[in-house]
Amino acid sequence: MLNAYPIDRAEGISLASHTWIDLLDPTDAERSAFETAFPLRVPTRDELGEIEATSRLQIENGALYMTAPLIFALGDEPWLPSPTGFVLSKQALMTVRFAKSASFDAVAKACGAEEKLEPAAAYVNLLEELVDHLADLLEAAGRDLDDASHVIFRQDNAKKLSKETAMLRQLMLRTGRTSERMARIHYTLVCLDRMAKFTVDRARDWLAQDFTARLQSVSSDIASLVQFSEGLVSRVQLLQDAATGIINIDQNDVMKVLTIASVVGIPPVLVAGIYGMNFKNMPEYDWAWGYQWGLALIVVTALIPLIWFKWKDWI
Repeated sequence: MLNAYPIDRAEGISLASHTWIDLLDPTDAERSAFETAFPLRVPTRDELGEIEATSRLQIENGALYMTAPLIFALGDEPWLPSPTGFVLSKQALMTVRFAKSASFDAVAKACGAEEKLEPAAAYVNLLEELVDHLADLLEAAGRDLDDASHVIFRQDNAKKLSKETAMLRQLMLRTGRTSERMARIHYTLVCLDRMAKFTVDRARDWLAQDFTARLQSVSSDIASLVQFSEGLVSRVQLLQDAATGIINIDQNDVMKVLTIASVVGIPPVLVAGIYGMNFKNMPEYDWAWGYQWGLALIVVTALIPLIWFKWKDWI
C-alpha cells in the first residue's frame, strides 16, 4: 500500500507534490511502479533485514538509505522487530515498512495537516515519535518490574509453599520476557541513534540547522534511554536471582523437614526392630511391664534427636 503526504486528491503522485512516500508492505508490482516513477530505489525486505552497519547505512545518488528494526508492540503479543527502511533525499522521504504502526499514523496525521512539508521535517518528526514510543515501552517495562519486585520482596508468610513457588516461577517467566523485550528495545534505540548521527554527518550540506539540532537532541534522548534500559536489565538479573534464591530456600526447608523426620524415626525403628526379633533368651519378654518399657524406650529415642536439634537451633 502506498501513502503520500501531504495528502491531496490528485491522481498522479510525484515528488513535486509529495515529500513523504510511505510504502506499507509493498508488492513487487508496487515497487516496480514506484522505481519507474521516482529516482529512488525501494529496498527489499531481505535488504532491510541485513545486520551489517554498512548495509544499514548507505548513500546512493545523494540519498541516504537507512534501516532500523522497529518494534510495533500490540498488547501482550510478542514484541517482534519489523525491518523498516528510510530513504531521505533533498526532495523526498520514502519509508518502507511491513507492519502497521501507531507512531507512523500519528506523524502522518500531523504531516497531512501541513501545507508545506519538508522531507527532513517528516524524517525528524518520525524519529522523535519513535523514540517517544520506545520510551513509553521502557516505562511500561519498568512498571512491570516494579510489580514483580513488590511480589518477590514482600513480607507474607501466610501463603502456602506450593502456591509461592508456582507464583515465583511465573514471575521468573514474566521478568525473562521483559528482559527479552528490553534487549530488542535497546537494539532499536542503537539503530535509531546511528541513523540520527549518520544523517547529521552525511546531510550537513543541505540539512537545515534546526533539524540538525533536533537530531542531536534525539541522540541525547536515546543515550538517556539506553542508560535507563541498562539499569532495567540489571534489575531483571537481580529479580531473577532473588526469585531463584527464594525458591531454593523454600525447597531446602522442605528437605530439612524430611531429613529431621527421617533422623528422628531411625532410633525408634531400631528399638522396635530389636524387640521384634523374638529370641527366647530376651529377658524383656518375661517382664510384667515389658510392653510399656518398649513403648517408653521408643518415645525417648524419638525425643532425644528432637531435643538435640532444638538445642542446636536447627529447628
